[in-house]
Amino acid sequence: MNTKHTTRRPIRAAQAIRGGQAGRRHITRTAVIRRQLDQIAPGVAVVCMVPVTTAGQRGTHVTLLNDLAQPIGTPDAHRAAGRLLRAAFPAAGQATAHDYYVQSGRLLTATPAAPAALGTDTAPAAL
Repeated sequence: MNTKHTTRRPIRAAQAIRGGQAGRRHITRTAVIRRQLDQIAPGVAVVCMVPVTTAGQRGTHVTLLNDLAQPIGTPDAHRAAGRLLRAAFPAAGQATAHDYYVQSGRLLTATPAAPAALGTDTAPAAL
């Protein structure tokens, strides 16, 4: 039972270096996307992308919102922002809705929900 057993642990310094590099890449990518979105539609804070199907054709509806959650931009700006985010986040599926927050640089899945105070989770089924 005196067998040689080696468990190799990653060096913490190497993990810290890789974490720092990933953080710098995220900051750089966020700054580039923020600058490009500001050129497309100045004042954009959130980009909402919702998959839609119209007459059998699949597509994505893109909405640009400012800090007050008011829609801004032209249809051309919406299309350009959608192309930019699809190129930046290819792993984001087109089957679910996503919100991109410009300030944080995060692309989150948009899940529709009602406030608990409305009591929709306990409401009786409509007849």
